Amino acid sequence: MQTINPFLWIILEIIDLYKIILIAYIIMTWLITFNIFNTSNRFIFSLMQILYKLSEPSLRIVRNYIPTMGNIDIAPIIVFIALIFIQRLLIYYWPI
Repeated sequence: MQTINPFLWIILEIIDLYKIILIAYIIMTWLITFNIFNTSNRFIFSLMQILYKLSEPSLRIVRNYIPTMGNIDIAPIIVFIALIFIQRLLIYYWPI
């Protein structure tokens, strides 16, 4: 059984947590767009603000380089794929 380096483990867990935050942000924006959730609810508004502040910096970087395609935002998909790619690179190239 191979043990994992604790530093690598914590980096991978942080990336996994950020992926969960990104998915929650995407789902919340869909639910608000389709009027399932209302932002006049204080809890929903606070939760959306937290998710926005956590996910928007990485999405903004991608949006600066990717042109918009109508109403479709592919920035979250690109960030999600980049996070998976970074995880795989870390696992493959981390010194044992």
